[in-house]
Amino acid sequence: MITDVLRRFNRTWTQRVGVLDESFLGTGRPLAVSRLLFEIGAGDASVLALRERLDLDSGHLSRMLRRLEDDGLLTTQPDPGDRRRRVATLTAAGRAAYDDLERRSAERAETLVAPLTSRQQERLAEALATADLLVRAATVHLREVTAEAPEALVATGHYFAELDALFPAGFDPGPPVPEPDATWVVATSDGAPVAHGGIRPAPAVGPDAAEIKRMWVDSTWRGAGLGSRMLRHLEDLARAKGHDRVVLDTNGQLRDAIAMYDRSGYCRIERYNDNPHAEAFFEKDL
Repeated sequence: MITDVLRRFNRTWTQRVGVLDESFLGTGRPLAVSRLLFEIGAGDASVLALRERLDLDSGHLSRMLRRLEDDGLLTTQPDPGDRRRRVATLTAAGRAAYDDLERRSAERAETLVAPLTSRQQERLAEALATADLLVRAATVHLREVTAEAPEALVATGHYFAELDALFPAGFDPGPPVPEPDATWVVATSDGAPVAHGGIRPAPAVGPDAAEIKRMWVDSTWRGAGLGSRMLRHLEDLARAKGHDRVVLDTNGQLRDAIAMYDRSGYCRIERYNDNPHAEAFFEKDL
């Protein structure tokens, strides 16, 4: 059912927004090249970031960059912060082309929704926002990283900041403690971390127990099921490493997380550590 609806929507949408045209929105460039131009003008334009955001292989991306460069719309040069990497920069002509693309895109969107009533436009905006979130949630990349990986540090920083804002007395994580036996997982979308968590052995609980730590989901992604997906992934990872149960602790202020653990089959247990911020303790047999 869902696949049929998605395919029908794709056919409807691509027909009406100009994706099928060789010249996207009359710019003289196909959609893929126009999208690349937009990404360079709108955000981090390092070649690595572009490849991650657009999920392109390096060869295809290089060919599109070369086309825009040959058209005089951009230049590429070494990244001042890391000369092993390249950065794409729009020329004056490229900035003008970006502004023109933005104008044409806005005009096409306005034309598409103009026949709808205000209420219909609101319904469409709500439906598209939900669809965008869920499609992105379904296509995030989950991978194991080290605790020092840039995306892991960003995610952990967000996690600590949220706890500090939520807890009445604030949150002090203290100095970092090496955890060589821990395994960390980060979920990324468009190259940015959107969820994070890890597991580590919990010998104090039992010889075959693992503890889930630092479960975090970006606040703009909550409601998309990404937390449950990360939790299942960590459980599968613990199972693959030979653990037969997982435990975790959390604070009573994290009500959404507690509700997720309850839905996911976790049972309340007695305190098993001296974490001063932990107020609720859970376990689940794998």
